[in-house]
Amino acid sequence: MIRAFKTRHFQRWMRKTEVTDSALLEAVTEMAAGLIDADLGGGVVKKRIGLAGRGKRGGARTLVATNKGNRWFFVFGFEKNERDNISDEELEGLQALASSLLALSASRLDAAVTDGTLQEVSP
Repeated sequence: MIRAFKTRHFQRWMRKTEVTDSALLEAVTEMAAGLIDADLGGGVVKKRIGLAGRGKRGGARTLVATNKGNRWFFVFGFEKNERDNISDEELEGLQALASSLLALSASRLDAAVTDGTLQEVSP
């Protein structure tokens, strides 16, 4: 069973944009099928998400921690007009976060959702 989550930081960013949970689920479906924009290493991938009226090219970029199987964690997002990419230091931090998130057991993952550390993406 594929499960997708978003961090608190990512959820706050989503509130400022037009990105919806359904767009995230569509992105997960695409990534599970192999449509990943860039593999940044260390369990972190980049995926473009279209915004209303701008499409994917002018839309948002999301960074996702994943095992490319059944767990997808949206950890960072930015609009293309805000910045081009992330720094090497930011990538290192995201790779460390990815390692921690991907190591969570099912019970710890459920506990993180219960305490609000993570939110499960729902349709």
